[in-house]
Amino acid sequence: MKTIPARPGILLTLVATLASSALLTGCQTTVGGQTLPSPDYLSDDVQYFPAGPEFKLTNQVQAAQKQAAEKKKMQESF
Repeated sequence: MKTIPARPGILLTLVATLASSALLTGCQTTVGGQTLPSPDYLSDDVQYFPAGPEFKLTNQVQAAQKQAAEKKKMQESF
């Protein structure tokens, strides 16, 4: 049975191809809350987050007002 001698040129070409494809392939990354492009960034859907209320503690203020009203009502009933 004949054995085929190893060809260093083919092996070197294969390794170079794999290394270059690994280095030249893009990937998506996040830096400082910003998503930087992936290979398919042109076909990605756009994410939209509508602006929220300017005062962030609206629910807490309403709860405090409700509690104060209930406390005042309890004091008046005594």
